[in-house]
Amino acid sequence: RRKPPLRKIWPSDGWFGGWLVKNAIIFVILVAAAAYGGTKWHMHNKVGNSVDIAILMMSPFAEVTYEGVSSTLSGELTVDGVRVRLDGFNDELLIDRIGIDTPSFLSLLKLTDITENPLAAVGDMPRYFGFIAEGIHLPANADYYHEFYNLGLEEMGVEDGHDPGAECVGKYGFSPRALAGLGYSEQVVSASLIFRQDGSRFVVDIDSSADDMWDAGIEMTLAGDMITEFSKGSRARPRMANLRVEYNDHSLRDRVRRYCSSLGLSDEEIFAAQMDAFHYMGEMNGIEFDEYMIEPFEDFLRGKSTLVITAKPSEPVSLSQIKLYKPSDVPALLDLTAQAM
Repeated sequence: RRKPPLRKIWPSDGWFGGWLVKNAIIFVILVAAAAYGGTKWHMHNKVGNSVDIAILMMSPFAEVTYEGVSSTLSGELTVDGVRVRLDGFNDELLIDRIGIDTPSFLSLLKLTDITENPLAAVGDMPRYFGFIAEGIHLPANADYYHEFYNLGLEEMGVEDGHDPGAECVGKYGFSPRALAGLGYSEQVVSASLIFRQDGSRFVVDIDSSADDMWDAGIEMTLAGDMITEFSKGSRARPRMANLRVEYNDHSLRDRVRRYCSSLGLSDEEIFAAQMDAFHYMGEMNGIEFDEYMIEPFEDFLRGKSTLVITAKPSEPVSLSQIKLYKPSDVPALLDLTAQAM
């Protein structure tokens, strides 16, 4: 008589199999958590030591403290709760968090080795890499803000820095007095700068915002091998293939109107001051705006909440050579246009 084959006990068979599977899964999770926790602690400790060295080097110029270092599985590594007191000033600058952004936690691990083996890190760069700074608190009445604003006016050598129109629209940035008049006790600014490869092109994404004021996004596509180009240092000549800027007003424009009116400016004078500030911004970048920029900006001032600016040159343009052109020729060179929405 043929004997029945021995029955194998698989994990799914009976109570023992269920117990085995459950505990195996728990064991794997515990091992993974321990490995992740240990790796994370090592990385945080390594970054913390580097930050401490940097703080020590800055000590003659500023007193810097921070609450800790944190990271995420999504690839962010930040120093949190940073407080800076510049030498000679009493008020602090607070930054909620500042750090780097990568595609994954594994990318972070590779990048933390850069201090030990820079060549290996450069050769194994992630598909994107960026810097982030969130919650930069700039109190309107901070002593360093007063000092740097006035110093900026002196450096620019402007004569209308304290004119009511220039000051209330922020032609040279908002003064402490203007910020208070606009209803802000502080500016809370955040920004990120991301570099990523998109096929044969290199893209730079810049996002910035000021709480209850505005937000803006910039996408600039550069032509060519930027890793090689940037390795040239000061000799680098990046070429812009196209550009898109989107600016969204939250409440700043209406606040500016009210504040300027409180200073005695008429609607026509406020509009003229805003246009003057717009043209000044162009001049500082070597551009004399034409009707394709001016008319949409006028529409934006009259009530639209979004302004989109695009540049689509027929062929990539070297950013360092734009200043060599006549300001009135630059809009055509870049095919610069705007749209208010």
